[in-house]
Amino acid sequence: MDDRCLLFLVKDPTRGAVKTRLARTVGDDIAKDLYKNFIHDMLSQLEKADYPFFVCVHPEDALERLKTLLGEKRQYLPQKGDDLGQRMEHCFRNAFSRGFRRVIVIGSDVPDLPEDTLGDAFRFLNTADCVIGPSFDGGYYLIGFRSDSLLPEAFRGIHWGTDRVLKKTTDTLRRHHLRTHLLRTWRDIDTVEDLKQFFETNKHTSTCPRTMTYLNTTKLLPSERST
Repeated sequence: MDDRCLLFLVKDPTRGAVKTRLARTVGDDIAKDLYKNFIHDMLSQLEKADYPFFVCVHPEDALERLKTLLGEKRQYLPQKGDDLGQRMEHCFRNAFSRGFRRVIVIGSDVPDLPEDTLGDAFRFLNTADCVIGPSFDGGYYLIGFRSDSLLPEAFRGIHWGTDRVLKKTTDTLRRHHLRTHLLRTWRDIDTVEDLKQFFETNKHTSTCPRTMTYLNTTKLLPSERST
């Protein structure tokens, strides 16, 4: 059995419940539709990978809706816990209980994240206790542990969604003497400025076809289209 496993954190894409910071500028409906496209583009990339992955659903009662939206044949796990930290810890424990030794978690708002970044994360877990993918906003888009190095404290006492998430987490890992490798910094899409940067970066590539088609069709970013 492959000892690697990727946990793909997905929220139920309902109006007003996803990408709320982005929605303040583009509206709830567009934010919801964009998020759906993020998910589909990322799943298309994960399907090409040579390691197993699970779609980890939040909230738990959205499991059947997500299966209908994304396909019954995928492997799904519910996210359980009162905050993001508890939910990630639960997903890690679930994966390790299934016999996986190297496990990484990624969010669903980095649709243009290069596949080789995920490969690097697994590779560095051969020797590191933890890997983290920093995001430009002070958080992280990826975190990974080995089965013998999972640190619950890394998920506790964190003010999620703030610019202190990464520093708080790395401070905790350092305090517990875990060998941590930082991956390349990447941009998750939380604001309209993030979306503009994403568009500029990917407008001449074949990356993220569903998201880019949606942006081009809706003409959500007309100034970028004209450049």
